[in-house]
Amino acid sequence: MKVTVIGGGVIGLCSAYYLQKEGHEVTVIEKNDITDGCSFGNMGYVSPSHFTPIATPGIVAQGLRWMLKSSSPFYIKPRLNWDLIRWGMTFWKNANAKKVEQNIPHLNNLLQLSRHLMSDIKSDLNDSFPMIEKGIWMLYKSEKTAIHEKHLAEQAHHLGLKTIMCTPQEVQKYEPEVEVNIAGGVLYTDDCHIDSGSFMRKMYQWLQNDGVKFWVNTEVTGFEKNNSRVTAIITDKTKMDCEKLIIANGSWLGKISKLLSIYIPMQPGKGYSLSYDDLEKNLHYPSILVDDRTATTPIDRWLRIGGTMELSGHSGNILPKRVAAIYNAFKKYYPSMNLPVLQTQKAWFGYRPVSPDGMPYIGKHNKFTNLIYAGGHAMLGVSAAAGTGHLIEQLIDDKPTSIDISAFDPLRFS
Repeated sequence: MKVTVIGGGVIGLCSAYYLQKEGHEVTVIEKNDITDGCSFGNMGYVSPSHFTPIATPGIVAQGLRWMLKSSSPFYIKPRLNWDLIRWGMTFWKNANAKKVEQNIPHLNNLLQLSRHLMSDIKSDLNDSFPMIEKGIWMLYKSEKTAIHEKHLAEQAHHLGLKTIMCTPQEVQKYEPEVEVNIAGGVLYTDDCHIDSGSFMRKMYQWLQNDGVKFWVNTEVTGFEKNNSRVTAIITDKTKMDCEKLIIANGSWLGKISKLLSIYIPMQPGKGYSLSYDDLEKNLHYPSILVDDRTATTPIDRWLRIGGTMELSGHSGNILPKRVAAIYNAFKKYYPSMNLPVLQTQKAWFGYRPVSPDGMPYIGKHNKFTNLIYAGGHAMLGVSAAAGTGHLIEQLIDDKPTSIDISAFDPLRFS
């Protein structure tokens, strides 16, 4: 079958990977050149521990308080934008305990499936990218956060995940090179991390060598439809016939859907990261600095720190205070780390695709019989990529899916 994937990020490439392995003729259309973007500069976590959607009880009130501080982990650029207002109202309706409890098992199933499959991909790609399988820390500074993290660890056990609760002294033993200034931590041993840029480059190369066709630096400008099918994709370079279509273009998923007269609520959540090479001393374990919503990814002498959620549209502006907040948060937890002086202009940024309930869109759309969605993974793109790609192949081939995907229905906000 001829399958066209719009989007060359981690979700699009993993979808192409599983489709190609099943013998389909796959074409990927990407508006950029697959050398940068959210799939490259993120933290590279493959984390079953992230089973709680971002639309949680209390997050709206917390977000409103954070909005008053320019350096807070969350920021919405004030503007009259109907898509943002509509998205925000839907987010507010979904940020409740009942909805979260309904969604956790589904998100957990996707993440655990993906964690298992990522190990298979690593072997299939001849171990050509770093994948470190020793867990990820949740580190905290306050007693209130400690109580919350202990509760999450208990939930994790019920979902089949393994955790280790540690005192500050015990955490320090895991980090022999760097001082750790915390109140405690939880190590999620099922989690792992990769060099996301290396993974993307190796996957892109593997797919090209295996016959996947790529149209890079190519913008989709429209579609041709005939009754209940998308029959052609119109780009700024050519028109392509369409047999099966997968929309997997990250934070632009909502915009591309409008060309099909389909409403898919989506907001780009800008995140920043800073990367450092050749550090004399480095962390041995990745960590999420929970109280400050900052994350760390070390691989040998290389380190990346990142964070923030900024809803400012597809804006190319870098807000220096927000970059500085990531840097300063890191120094609070690891005070002895001798990082170079902060240069905010060197910060990387990318756009996370955020749905109003924090759950991805994975499934067929009833408006067109040959249309499938794969996107909206927010901060879980790498974590859920392998599982999503596998599910997309099953949907294309009309197979039973490995897990129940009803919670990811693209029509749930229609």
